[in-house]
Amino acid sequence: MELTRGFEMMGDRYKYDFEKCHFKDGWAQLDTKQDASYYGNWVNPSKRLLFSYCEGDTTLTTCTDDEDFKTAVRECCEWHKERGYFIGIDCACVVAIEAEFDRLGLSEFLHGRVSPHPDDVPSPSQVVEYLHLGKVTKEKAN
Repeated sequence: MELTRGFEMMGDRYKYDFEKCHFKDGWAQLDTKQDASYYGNWVNPSKRLLFSYCEGDTTLTTCTDDEDFKTAVRECCEWHKERGYFIGIDCACVVAIEAEFDRLGLSEFLHGRVSPHPDDVPSPSQVVEYLHLGKVTKEKAN
């Protein structure tokens, strides 16, 4: 894991929301009750990055592999939970970002999902059983 620290004079978090940590580039916002113009956190599961902005101070965490990233995300979320700040990770309605968090086993931290959690998606046999029990058949549909 590598940390890159910086400082942005006269800045605010909105530059990161709308440009540097944008969902089009795979970023999701880690929503907390502390979020304000001077505070915000973002995570990018495909690039294994975490970014924090706090009163001009910036910290970019670059993780070396998936395990490193999962540990960093869990620690960040738990830190916010312990203080009562955590809301959840918002993937901005981007299914591909949600899928990355699912793949990494981090879906417990997501909120405002667009797609169902993979464990909630019925199998083809469950769909057939549901259609049969509901007496929905091809003949009745016609």
